[in-house]
Amino acid sequence: MFVIGLTGSIAMGKTTTARLFAEEGVPVHDADAVVHKLYAGEAAGLIEAAFPGSTKNGTVDRIQLGKQVTGDPTALRRLEEIVHPLVRNAERKFLRDAEIAGAPIVVLDVPLLFETGGDGRVDATVVVSAPAEMQRERVLERGVSLERLEALLGRQMADAEKRRRADFVVDSAQGVEHARAQVRQILAAVAKMASRRK
Repeated sequence: MFVIGLTGSIAMGKTTTARLFAEEGVPVHDADAVVHKLYAGEAAGLIEAAFPGSTKNGTVDRIQLGKQVTGDPTALRRLEEIVHPLVRNAERKFLRDAEIAGAPIVVLDVPLLFETGGDGRVDATVVVSAPAEMQRERVLERGVSLERLEALLGRQMADAEKRRRADFVVDSAQGVEHARAQVRQILAAVAKMASRRK
């Protein structure tokens, strides 16, 4: 089974690209969706114990948690030490299930793929990218402030460096059909590639 790691900064079109892979019949594991589920379940008690007042009715209150970890690298690291192993467990189960089902190719959609060393767990990396001004426009359309964008980007590897490291780049600036064509080209290319996972 060939494992693709999909990544890209906020508002670059990663979610749309993940959907395009799914529409081609490729199983997709969404790390963000797993975190949302964990925040409403398994991780909530652990996070409340580490960050008192960060949950409400048994669910993590992202705004309260954000106030406790934003700008505090030690707190952020503590949060990651709680959440990352749980996300990895979900990822391993997804890979096992996909292997049993006989999937030839799967996608791991991981926002911080390079930053967390996740590129070592995949056979090829795909970065979704768009010009910085388009990213800013998309972020503002979502109601996210430029300050929040800067804070998020400060935690992420620069887009240019992600593109440099990627095996494939999906340019999301030219619309969905252009991105779909790129996804199909990537699937055709990886079908001929050998696994290189560590």
